[in-house]
Amino acid sequence: MTPSTTTSSASPTAYRMRPSIISIVVVVILALACWLGATASWRSFAALMGGVAGVAILRQPRLGPLVLIIIALALPITFSTGTDVRLNPAAVFVPVLFVLWGLGALVRGALHAPSSPVNLPLLLFLLGGLVSLGVGLVTWDPLVPRRESFIIVQLAQWAIFVFSAMAFWLTAILAQDGRWLSRITVVFLVVGGFLALLRVVPLLRPVFDVVTTGAVDRAPFWLLLGALAGGQLLFNRGLHFTGRIALLAILAITAYYAFFLEREGASTWVGVAVAWAVLGWLRFPRWRASLVVILLLLTGVGLLFPVLWEFAGGDAEWLLSGESRLILIERVLEVTMRNPLLGLGPAAYRVYASWQPLVMAGSRLWLGSVVSSHNNYVDLFAHGGAVGLALFAWFVAAYARVAFSLRRRHRTGFAAGYVNAMLAAGAGALVIMLLADWMLPFVYNIGFHGFQASVLVWLFLGGIVALEHMPETRG
Repeated sequence: MTPSTTTSSASPTAYRMRPSIISIVVVVILALACWLGATASWRSFAALMGGVAGVAILRQPRLGPLVLIIIALALPITFSTGTDVRLNPAAVFVPVLFVLWGLGALVRGALHAPSSPVNLPLLLFLLGGLVSLGVGLVTWDPLVPRRESFIIVQLAQWAIFVFSAMAFWLTAILAQDGRWLSRITVVFLVVGGFLALLRVVPLLRPVFDVVTTGAVDRAPFWLLLGALAGGQLLFNRGLHFTGRIALLAILAITAYYAFFLEREGASTWVGVAVAWAVLGWLRFPRWRASLVVILLLLTGVGLLFPVLWEFAGGDAEWLLSGESRLILIERVLEVTMRNPLLGLGPAAYRVYASWQPLVMAGSRLWLGSVVSSHNNYVDLFAHGGAVGLALFAWFVAAYARVAFSLRRRHRTGFAAGYVNAMLAAGAGALVIMLLADWMLPFVYNIGFHGFQASVLVWLFLGGIVALEHMPETRG
């Protein structure tokens, strides 16, 4: 068959097919234009984009984490659940992505997850929360009133735990190719860095308010941004000059926001400071002894803690929020003593703790109080008791052990920067959990709105499990 024959025989078929395909596309576009023209909104746009993203993710599941980063940071819409709890696209997308991956894996006959010492304690932590929920319902005090729909709120609280773990496992599963883990990191640094710039430049603030979610105003976002940028800058010796300049710019923006613009929000600057301190400790081992000596001297002469106290707001900030937080924590601990082993069940402490008025400073009564402990560890104790706290501690210990072992395997390049960044981000996350329910948000406080920021930290923490199954990089 000659080339001319091939061309002439193929062309009629091609031209017969193209009009039908074009017609279908035109009809779909016109139908969407008519529908969206009458009901145009962020929700309809999100539904359309969600359908497109779903098809793309079924074909290429590794796109999922990239899409999650974008919608968690730049899709500012919410959905009502008929209760006090409102959802957002990030909260909906995580389980959908997990299901899409599972369906695709079943079709391909490859439904398995990477093994890791962190999997068992995390899974048991989730199951423990479900057990606490059941026990709490069975043993509920009949004298404490609750709405019939409260079970939905409790399941929403447990869902925050599950969705956080799903995000963790998704990266572990989908980013075992080092290139994809690198792409996820670059996307977050580019998108997050751009939105951070919008946040700190006053002239750009109107644009920021339109295109971003509440995640960019949350401590976990800045903690993760500062840790990832600092980790790559300090440990990735393969970075080009332009990359280093970009990372320095991100660090400068982070420092300006955390230590100046948001100085009164202690969680932000404390988290960033802890992350950078850990990165410095890991990167410059020869300076450790000198740093310890300096800190001991500053403490001994009475300078360190007074300076930090004043920087955090001093007595004024303590009177404004610190004293009341201790009263709230005391109330939560008091009601949790009904079942200190398994707790009251997810979110149940709000009902128990708000049933009676609180006694504030000066013997003032707070009637109709709505209690949140503003402390993730106290919340976890109230949700799941000592068992829940112990399982979470087991997960943290297992994660730290894996991450430190990976530091010895990955001594250079992107992987080294990533491992050290996640150790720093993990340390910062554990500290800011003392200051609010940042990492496993209380559904009545930071809730799903703040989940848009915390889920990104969980997403990147899961990259450590992915790195367990990659070859070492020694320099």
